[in-house]
Amino acid sequence: MKPATRLAWFTTTSLMVLLWSGVALAHDVAQGDRAFVESTQGPAFFPFLYLGAKHMVTGYDHILFLIGVVMFLRRTRDVVLYVSMFTIGHSLTLLLGVLFKTGANSHLVDAIIGLSIVYKGAENLGWLKQIGWSVDTRLAVLIFGLCHGLGLATKLMSLSISPDGLIFNLLSFNLGVELGQILVLLFVVSLLNAWRTSPNFEKRAAVTNRLLVGAGSLIIINQAGEYFAT
Repeated sequence: MKPATRLAWFTTTSLMVLLWSGVALAHDVAQGDRAFVESTQGPAFFPFLYLGAKHMVTGYDHILFLIGVVMFLRRTRDVVLYVSMFTIGHSLTLLLGVLFKTGANSHLVDAIIGLSIVYKGAENLGWLKQIGWSVDTRLAVLIFGLCHGLGLATKLMSLSISPDGLIFNLLSFNLGVELGQILVLLFVVSLLNAWRTSPNFEKRAAVTNRLLVGAGSLIIINQAGEYFAT
């Protein structure tokens, strides 16, 4: 196995192990970041830019979904198209959700995000075609992008954000999310491009997508349990 292929396989597997171990299930706004946000008064471009990028880079659910989205996209324009649909979706609900205080139960939102991971893994495996279910993937990515953004908005609304400089800070946070997403995509797409040179790529990709379905299902079960426990 080539070093790049081995690294891609190790990275994907590590994400799954991290999720199953329960460490990633604690993903939320860190206490230090929470304290900073709640104490900030007025515009703070770089801190909110950093927080947005950090949230995306450490957001296992967003990363797993993006892996599923770009796994079989070989052309750059296709990657840009699908990621743009996802970006438009989560940017809209993030900004509008916070500004108009339109949130949702965070556990339900996270369960839907888990469903989005299951969907991409199942679609990549061809399971949806087998049951005769045809969905416009671009529309599906846009809709799930809206859900991901609503999840971000819900987490932000759980904080006591000052109205002073709110719009500026929200835009800074969203820009940070986009920068974080670009960093994640550069890493993931580079690994996938190297991994595709492996003669066993299709077989290992199938295993990876089954892991995505399992990981998404775990998120759904965990978040549904948290919802009914509250």
